Amino acid sequence: MSKETKGFRFPSAYTILFILIVIVAIATWIVPAGQYELSEDGEPIPGSYHPVESNPQRIIADGLMAIVNGTYGIQGEDGTISVYNIGELYGAIDVAFFVLVIGGFLSITMATGAIDAGITKITTSLKGREKWMIAILMAVFAIGGTTYGMAEETLAFYGLIVAVMIAAGYDALVGVAVVMLGAGIGTLASTINPFATGVASAFAGITVADGLVSRLIILVVGTLIGIWFVTRYAEKVKADPTKSLVFEKKDENEKFFLKALDAEALPEFTSRRKWIILLFALAFLVMIFSVIPWGDLGINIPDWLPHDWWFGEFSALFLFFAIIIGFVDRMGEANIAETFVNGARDMLGVALIIGVARGVSVIMTNGLIVDTVLYWAESALSGVGGVLFTNVTHLLYLPLGFLIPSSSGLATVTMPIMAPLADFAQVDRSLVVTAFQSASGLLNLVNPTFAVVMGGLALGRVGYDQWWKFTWPLMILLLLLYTVVLSIGVFIPGQIF
Repeated sequence: MSKETKGFRFPSAYTILFILIVIVAIATWIVPAGQYELSEDGEPIPGSYHPVESNPQRIIADGLMAIVNGTYGIQGEDGTISVYNIGELYGAIDVAFFVLVIGGFLSITMATGAIDAGITKITTSLKGREKWMIAILMAVFAIGGTTYGMAEETLAFYGLIVAVMIAAGYDALVGVAVVMLGAGIGTLASTINPFATGVASAFAGITVADGLVSRLIILVVGTLIGIWFVTRYAEKVKADPTKSLVFEKKDENEKFFLKALDAEALPEFTSRRKWIILLFALAFLVMIFSVIPWGDLGINIPDWLPHDWWFGEFSALFLFFAIIIGFVDRMGEANIAETFVNGARDMLGVALIIGVARGVSVIMTNGLIVDTVLYWAESALSGVGGVLFTNVTHLLYLPLGFLIPSSSGLATVTMPIMAPLADFAQVDRSLVVTAFQSASGLLNLVNPTFAVVMGGLALGRVGYDQWWKFTWPLMILLLLLYTVVLSIGVFIPGQIF
């Protein structure tokens, strides 16, 4: 009987967040309490901080209740809702429910086979033009990453994509890179990703449309850089197979993957599945349209068009499209309901993380130390320019992202502090959101605590050391890209950039 291997195992996001709740509860007994005066918009007025009577929090009773209160929203003793963050008003329940609905929507769409069939169609139709296949597939995966944070869904494609790339004369690493870097760069530049941009924007008190232009620039330029990087390596391997970073596994991988390719049951891209892809895209387009501040842009739109929507309306929107897609696929009422519930169940962990993470903010708010931390940060940032503030912010998110690989949990914990700090630095809050998701997305290209990375490498039979050696130059290029975009954004007025 083999002994179980003992050793350090990195704690889960839940454990880390519970530890944070305990630490913050202890801090309320040590850190002086204080508050800012608030403007008419409910934002802290710089220079108005003043000490108040402390309200220390109990670790067990208040700590556990903080999770519940963070989910439903918190309320002061006088009946008023606390502070300047819109997330404090609504709590996490609307965001968490939206996550569950998105899970059901994605589950129904994936069950139709439309996305699998679409990618298979691209792969087979470009046979003999594999260089273009790399570019198109990476762009497709990037769209998935930027719209709905495509991550675990990519695991279904590794076998097919790696096999096709090996058959084209490349290696397994090229196949892994097409999938992982394509979706990863898209997630890094999340334009409307509900699990990153949506959650972060909600708890920063801004809309998903704020900062959209900067994220589109990062998406387009970052994807082009990724395509160039992977294609350059692929052509080098094709010209000289010994240049492959996985050359020692060449014969073994060819035998394994090409055999799997021959046995692959490739789904057909039928007209019905084409309609499903169109409906899938339309759902996200409607969401984008609904959050753009048309009035601020001087554009009047009819009242019957979607506008000024937020998470309640988003949930209804994706629920509607989930049902429509199910009926277009002729799934049947019972199958639609079962598939939707199964998809929502898969997202339950994400929804719970949002609630637990919100508990950290509640403890700090009820303990009256949020403003004290902001005051300390305001003092430290006094005289610091917006460019330096923005770049320090994204560098700070790199180690935080390692500790909390869940983008939803990381946004929920940090935005109540980071968003008001942007106000003190006279930086638009949307830049903080973009800095958060860019840094988090960059780290998750190689993060060993991120299950998608380790799972994808295992499916592609690529070692983690080989992946790190391959990706680090690209990570530097992507870091420089979003650093430049964030720095330029400081000088551009308006919320859309």
